[in-house]
Amino acid sequence: MHSLLAEAGSAAAPAVSAITSLQLNAGAVAPEGAVLLAMLACLLVDLAGEKAASRWVPLFSYIGLGSALGLLALQWNASPLEPSFLGSFLADNLAIAFRAVVAASTLLSLLISWRYVERAGTPVGEYAAILLAATLGAMLLCGSTDLVSVFVSLETLSVASYLLSGYMKRDARSSEAALKYLLVGSAAAAVFLYGASLLYGLTGGNTSLEAVGLALQTSASPVAALALVFVLSTVAFKIAAVPFHQWTPDVYEGSPTPVVAFLSVGSKAAGFALALRILVGCFEPFEAQWKLLFTVLAILSMVLGNVVALAQTSMKRMLAYSSIGQAGFVMIGLVCGTEDGYAAMVLYMAAYLFMNLGAFACIILFSLRTGSDRISDYAGLYQKDPLITLGLSLCLLSLGGIPPMLGFFGKIYLFFAGWADGQYLLVVVGLLTSVVSIYYYISVIKMMVVKEPQEASEVVKAYPEVNWSIAGLQPLRAALISCVAVTAVGGILSNPLFGWANGAVAGTPMLQKALAAASNLPIG
Repeated sequence: MHSLLAEAGSAAAPAVSAITSLQLNAGAVAPEGAVLLAMLACLLVDLAGEKAASRWVPLFSYIGLGSALGLLALQWNASPLEPSFLGSFLADNLAIAFRAVVAASTLLSLLISWRYVERAGTPVGEYAAILLAATLGAMLLCGSTDLVSVFVSLETLSVASYLLSGYMKRDARSSEAALKYLLVGSAAAAVFLYGASLLYGLTGGNTSLEAVGLALQTSASPVAALALVFVLSTVAFKIAAVPFHQWTPDVYEGSPTPVVAFLSVGSKAAGFALALRILVGCFEPFEAQWKLLFTVLAILSMVLGNVVALAQTSMKRMLAYSSIGQAGFVMIGLVCGTEDGYAAMVLYMAAYLFMNLGAFACIILFSLRTGSDRISDYAGLYQKDPLITLGLSLCLLSLGGIPPMLGFFGKIYLFFAGWADGQYLLVVVGLLTSVVSIYYYISVIKMMVVKEPQEASEVVKAYPEVNWSIAGLQPLRAALISCVAVTAVGGILSNPLFGWANGAVAGTPMLQKALAAASNLPIG
């Protein structure tokens, strides 16, 4: 009996040591823990009443997101790099960079949204909690290395995004936007789940992305190709690439503007992190196929996004189509598959964070003062509100890629990486569509600046006196000035950003492995 127990104990010992070797390493998700605590605090304070919520919720949100950004900075270049939660999460430099973009986008989105939410008469605590839940999902998605953790993170982000889109319950357009987003998003989630189930079958019952990559190398079957199509369509939906973009203009126009600001940056950053994690990390045997598909998606997104934006009369719809075009530019870096290409993606997402949220801050401020979203109503605005005119002009010029703005250096880096890798078609299409985008961005600036006083729109003629003492406008002004300052000066002082983007690639084993494999391929 004793010998049997001893044998059982000795047999169980390796199993226990195997489990303990896969440590939880929960410190890797400390930034997400800070966001989660802030979310719970917002919900609890909301129970105390609207007066207490409006006082404490912003503070808790700032502390949570500020702590998350600080903890992410401490994780940078951490050594040794160990997987967390039994291999389902990895806090490498790529994940840290994209998580920082998501957390910063939420922080800025909250700064520009307090006055908007308060004026709409909706609970501040609920709004902040749902936005923080979306942030939590997006941040976890950036570092997920397991099919299950990817799906749970994706759905956490998606469900919170649906709720935010329909947050203005009294507004019919907001409800319509939420319904469209829900229907299309649910279909995308089902498609991803089916693709993940095929990958799960190919691995013989393993859900880690590393196991998926190994299984695909040994069995590049038609089933694997089908799984690639399903996964790729979900990624394309998340980053709003043509032809998976149909939801974007309607959702952007109908949703509350601060929500659109978050979706345009935070959700897109998480989508690109997912693309890198799955396509580069798993589908190496199908590299030629997915790169071809993404080349087509990038060209379609750049052309359709920028051409259709020309005809828009609403600022939010114009920026919706602009964001589709911007996704096409970022895809150039993904298709390159080089170190410069990956670094350019990270750099451009960081630049896009400031220039796009700066533009949305101006749009929110204008709509708060006038109730209008139409481009024609901006005519002659420089006479009444120089700050919005200057801020929106600089952010739009940066989005168009005019030097010496931050967006110019981001685009140049992307185009340089594409040209060096021989992606001439993508670079030429990118340059031509950038010229098109400059036309509609400058037409808005011309509308605000060049009009004579008598040609100002009726909305501008009846423009209220600028008053910053109203509750909620001070944070909005701080966010606006910060974004515009980084957009304007960041281009001249962009060297630290370049170093940060290159460090994100250098400190990511998955990307280094893919680059090493690509360098060993025979030429020709």
